[in-house]
Amino acid sequence: MDEAAPNPDCLGCQALLKRVARLERRIAELEERLGRNSSNSSRPPSSDAPGDRAERPSRPGSGKKPGGQPGHEAHLRALLPKEQVTRHERRDPTRCRQCAASLARAEELEPLRHQVVEISRIVPDVTEYVLGRRRCRICGTLTTARLPGGVPQGMCGPRLSALIVLLTGVYHLSRRNTTALLHDVLGLKLALGSVSNVEKRMAQALGGAYTEALLHVRRARVKHLDATSWAQSGEPRSLWTFASRLATAFVITANATTQSVRALVGQARGTLVTDRGPQFGFWAMERRQICWAHLVRRFTALAESPRPEVRRLGEALLLLSQVHLAEWHRVRDGNETRERLQRLIARLEPIFLGHLKRGASLQVPDVSGACANLLAHRDALFTYAFTPGVPPTNNHAERELRGFVLWRKQTAGTRSERGDRFAERVMTAVHTLRKQGRHVLSYLEEVCIAALRGEPNPALMTRGP
Repeated sequence: MDEAAPNPDCLGCQALLKRVARLERRIAELEERLGRNSSNSSRPPSSDAPGDRAERPSRPGSGKKPGGQPGHEAHLRALLPKEQVTRHERRDPTRCRQCAASLARAEELEPLRHQVVEISRIVPDVTEYVLGRRRCRICGTLTTARLPGGVPQGMCGPRLSALIVLLTGVYHLSRRNTTALLHDVLGLKLALGSVSNVEKRMAQALGGAYTEALLHVRRARVKHLDATSWAQSGEPRSLWTFASRLATAFVITANATTQSVRALVGQARGTLVTDRGPQFGFWAMERRQICWAHLVRRFTALAESPRPEVRRLGEALLLLSQVHLAEWHRVRDGNETRERLQRLIARLEPIFLGHLKRGASLQVPDVSGACANLLAHRDALFTYAFTPGVPPTNNHAERELRGFVLWRKQTAGTRSERGDRFAERVMTAVHTLRKQGRHVLSYLEEVCIAALRGEPNPALMTRGP
């Protein structure tokens, strides 16, 4: 016998139907959450479960053997320039390798060059200052000779200090591993406190360079801003990367509020590339570009939804995104004109906004709100097509943050304000130097020397914004 259908006039049945509907929505929400991975959410790839990676379609194999294929263009090791060659040794053949005939009068061709790079045995250069002491015959005061100007009070000279900072602040070795490496390579025995003191002095010495980089990014025509979590003695902090084409500034703040962002970016000028965080709302929408990489992941999640109407919406938004981003890549690579991209955007934008309006009217939790939020950001969707130098994604800032994220995973953050300043300033200097193609260790050594002599910092920026 069939079960009786619920009576809509029965109060108990109505409550039961509402509970069933609520549970079905909850099940759908949990199923959607369970299916999240790095391709359809902001989760990093390292958080994907093995099963998630296994289910993704893999590219079919080509059937070729691994390695270079026959006929491919050779990629030879580049030779060092002649000014870096320490010595030359000429070798000439005397007999033919086939018939052993003399090659004394044979035709001479352009010789081949083969370079072998070796390092000299690293021996510390130790200077011992013998400071004489005299006791006054009249008053009995003991007077000791002073160290020459530019000589540090501790045992670490400028180049050694720069190397220590490079190991701890750039390659993120622990202080204990740093002292072990210096002992293994240089035969030096340093205390952990000596390493900490070097970090403290370098954080102070890099203050001017840090301000220089931050001001440069603020004045830049296009800048990227992104954040990740940080911790100071277990207390949550926000770590920001504020980057332009030639400079990167890292800033650790107590939180990620609008007030903190305003203090970081300074005067609102130029184009800012970010995600859709509400703390960026003070920046004019027409001078913002929100990250399409985030949007593509969001649309992918919608396209994988178990709800048919949400899935169709996600598929439509994802297709439109792929179309204009593919055209952008052709423009970036010089295979298409920006004018063609702009005409394409003019045709696609009304269709795209129409789908968002439809999504906002679905009354589906989370989906409708996200579509409404995107409609509020409509003026920041396609800035990249009309403003030269603006990319459609914030990948530049995310790449800059990656080194800091690895540092955080290794150390769980810092333990003091001094540690925060050291991390900010060293990483700022190094990332900025690398963008300009400058030698990191040499610059850090110059900073140490200038600080010991009481001179201004060497310039970090060599070009304008």
